[in-house]
Amino acid sequence: MDDDVWQWDTRADCEVRQILDRIADKWSLLVIALLERRTMRFTELRREIDGVSQRMLTVTLRHLERDGLVERTVHPVVPPRVDYALTPLGATLHEVIKSLVVWTEEHQNHIAVARSAYDARIAAEERLLGAP
Repeated sequence: MDDDVWQWDTRADCEVRQILDRIADKWSLLVIALLERRTMRFTELRREIDGVSQRMLTVTLRHLERDGLVERTVHPVVPPRVDYALTPLGATLHEVIKSLVVWTEEHQNHIAVARSAYDARIAAEERLLGAP
């Protein structure tokens, strides 16, 4: 098996690339992190995720459900009640996400320094070139 990242990353129809695109977007990461704690209703998720629109949350939940990461349970009551929970597969992904968050927390200061240095370098280059 060829594990060269460039081979699968450059093919638009690559399954791995499609899955990574899906699970690595900001809304999916937040939904998975929240559902790791407990089962939640749509309105609870929307309230907890700052900035997500109703449509974007709906699309995100449908994609995660289709990929087998989230389970949707419709309760036959009035008014209708729908709960969302992580599947066992989704729980394994949460462990990976947690590692990414820990890495980010440990390195956020280094990244802030690098960003500041980059911004200063670009500003200096623009001044030299006479850019606005």
